[in-house]
Amino acid sequence: MTHLPTTFRALHQGWSLTAAELAADAPDGVASALAGGIPAAVPGEAHLDLHREGLIDEPFDGDNEAAQQWIGDTSWRFATTFEWQPGDAARHDLVALGLDTVASVELNGVELGRTENMFRSFRWDARGALREGDNSLAVTFAAPVPEALARAERDGVLPSTNHHEYNQLRKMACSFGWDWGIDVAGAGIWKPIGLDSWSGVRVVSVRPLVDVVAGSDGSPEGVLTTHVEIERDGTKAAGDVPVRVLLTDPEGRSTEAEGVVPAGETTAVVTVRVPDVRLWWPLGHGDQPLYGVEVSASNGTDVAEWAGRVGFRTVELDTTPDDSGAPFLLKVNGETVLVRGANWIPDHAFLTEVDRGRYARRVDDALEANVNLLRVWGGGIYESDDLYDLADEHGLLMWQDFPFACAAYSEDEPMRAEVEAEARENVTRLSPHPSLVIWNGNNENTWGSVDWGWAGRLGGRAWGDLYYRELLPGVLAELDPTRPYSPASPYSFGDYRHPNDERYGTMHIWDVWNREDYSVYARYRPRFLSEFGFQGPPAWSTLTRVVHDEPLDPFGHQMLVHQKAHLGNAKLERGWQGHLPDPATIEDWHWTTQLNQAHAVRFGIEHVRSLTPHNTGAIMWQLNDNWPVVSWAAVDHDEHRKPLWHALRAAYAPRLATFQPRASEAARAATWEGLEPAPDTVALVVVNDTGERLAGTWTVTREALDGSVLAKATVEVDAPARGAATVTVPVEVATFDDAAAEVLVATADDPESGVATALRHGAEVVDQRLDPNPLRIESSPAPGGCELRLTATSLARDIFCPVDVVDPAARVDVGLVTLRAGQSVTLRITSPGGDPEEFAAAVRTANDLLGGVSAAG
Repeated sequence: MTHLPTTFRALHQGWSLTAAELAADAPDGVASALAGGIPAAVPGEAHLDLHREGLIDEPFDGDNEAAQQWIGDTSWRFATTFEWQPGDAARHDLVALGLDTVASVELNGVELGRTENMFRSFRWDARGALREGDNSLAVTFAAPVPEALARAERDGVLPSTNHHEYNQLRKMACSFGWDWGIDVAGAGIWKPIGLDSWSGVRVVSVRPLVDVVAGSDGSPEGVLTTHVEIERDGTKAAGDVPVRVLLTDPEGRSTEAEGVVPAGETTAVVTVRVPDVRLWWPLGHGDQPLYGVEVSASNGTDVAEWAGRVGFRTVELDTTPDDSGAPFLLKVNGETVLVRGANWIPDHAFLTEVDRGRYARRVDDALEANVNLLRVWGGGIYESDDLYDLADEHGLLMWQDFPFACAAYSEDEPMRAEVEAEARENVTRLSPHPSLVIWNGNNENTWGSVDWGWAGRLGGRAWGDLYYRELLPGVLAELDPTRPYSPASPYSFGDYRHPNDERYGTMHIWDVWNREDYSVYARYRPRFLSEFGFQGPPAWSTLTRVVHDEPLDPFGHQMLVHQKAHLGNAKLERGWQGHLPDPATIEDWHWTTQLNQAHAVRFGIEHVRSLTPHNTGAIMWQLNDNWPVVSWAAVDHDEHRKPLWHALRAAYAPRLATFQPRASEAARAATWEGLEPAPDTVALVVVNDTGERLAGTWTVTREALDGSVLAKATVEVDAPARGAATVTVPVEVATFDDAAAEVLVATADDPESGVATALRHGAEVVDQRLDPNPLRIESSPAPGGCELRLTATSLARDIFCPVDVVDPAARVDVGLVTLRAGQSVTLRITSPGGDPEEFAAAVRTANDLLGGVSAAG
């Protein structure tokens, strides 16, 4: 939640938008339409206002991105009028919680201030400019693209990964475009703006920091240390100001403590101790009890209040060197969390389009995919309290990057002062949230300073390291020492180590996408993998809603507008080689590339998780999209769960069984010291990310595609809680006689184990002798939609029903399932108007890429 006081009056009505200086290449007719102003939404953004008034087409459609670049080259002016009466308040402040980005603010023609940072709020004493009755308020924004370029020309170009000089401004980097993002750099009042009329005292900020210590009886005791900052109005509150903190537990029981802000000072610290406190735990480790915190400050006449929630837990990051390098152990309440993560980008290119409901649906996408951590990437924003509130409630851990990404940043003034101001404000704002467990200084800047040829381009200028090593950790040490900090991602936690060394800390793997086959993931042994991924297109309905090439083609003009990665569709083609057959139609291209994305990421995750406890986490790139685009996302912009999402759910299951190549003891003994022995056996690895030991027998079989058993063995598996077990599969079972027609299968003999069957195919799809029509499908209506009962007559690999091709609003509960001969699965489809037979005909498998069509019956 955004903590707006009851004294705040939003000024969100009656706004108009005009061009303060229109770009020279603006379309004909726009100037006259804007001359008198068009209605503007506040909070809002210029692009959205222009679209609502019909002055531009839908920004995401076709090639409208190129046609609308003039918007980022235009200076925009938002203006409104409002009635105001002085009333009894002593102070009247104009408060802007978010202005994007370089702006001047005028009240009744008086300039109250200038801004150049969208990541922070601003407050101005408005008493000298307000007048009784009618008032006018205007915010004029500099054109962001020319402004960034002008600063680069004035101060010197700094290395970046974009065609715009985004690193010259404290503006969301990806608004200038990214390798998955549309270029819609614009302007707007993107957070609430209004008047705060108050007397006596106001609460400036509250930092309710938590700790957990051992109580006198050994039970956990919660310690809430509430830092309260106030401001006096200058007339009524010159003396001591009492401060009251009320803590309410989940059962409604309250504990109160008091403190005082002494005369002449602005801060107080109030401590509340909670015996036998209920601990807040990450998802899968325990419950998430939240305690209400209410703060009040009074001068005897006027009372200022603040309310929020906290969860009692401790967090630490252990990077102590060990025999293999240095781990990245994230611990909550002393327990190591094995991270099953996803990187998060802003969920819409226009931030004001993301409401709490959309955040809630993305959190559901994460939780239902067995994700336990979201990393808020540094090219976006300090994320909304709405997202953090939802994470608090569900035990979803949050990693917050400071907004620095893939670029060098000036350390000179005024940039340095702005960085400190935004950091102080956002560290304070997010401090109540128990889900926030780590701050990270930058995304890939430290790596870039070493590997991306910056030295010759910087000309001796600093590149931002001061922020990551001094300023940001200094702010955290002062304001919130309860959370760990990492200077960068990737980062090796050593001054003379390469930032992306797999042996230390966090690692990013991008050679797989850019130039290597995805099998190369298996060459790496990262301690913690914080970025990796593979592309695939969005759902068919999402793609064809915005791409209108005739005929539709992977290299069509509009298709490539919606593919931002360099040579992206060529890399997709390279990526399926050796794994899947070349597609014959555009529909097959779509299915092939979606399926290969799912295979690649699942392969990487299963490999990395099989390294537990050497590896303690993976954060795949990326959960979500900010517009309809071919990208690394698991959930597309229209909120369709791609095949990748279903692969993610399987690969991130708390208990995972996977076949992995391993070196035998003989191979290890014969290898020179220090060299990794070549794999010469197959192992069954069972990862157990639960609090209970997993022990029992497993049946491992080698089967033909028709289900007949060719070899069989029983093995013992004993996986400790939060650990893994590795068992060598007997060679007579693991060795394929006819790789194109056989598969390894491992199943826990205990049906209550909660572990899905592990499969290892003898060959890639392109080389398998799969039946192209392996399914018998029975369709039937069901409340709210229909059901499909699928039965395999032969091995049916990667069954998926792209329900959106029938109904873009449809959803399906199960996807990317592989059935052995004789097995069945029921797909439940939500679609009140969809025809069950059409859904049955839409079912795809990996098999059908080898020829034939789906069989509906």
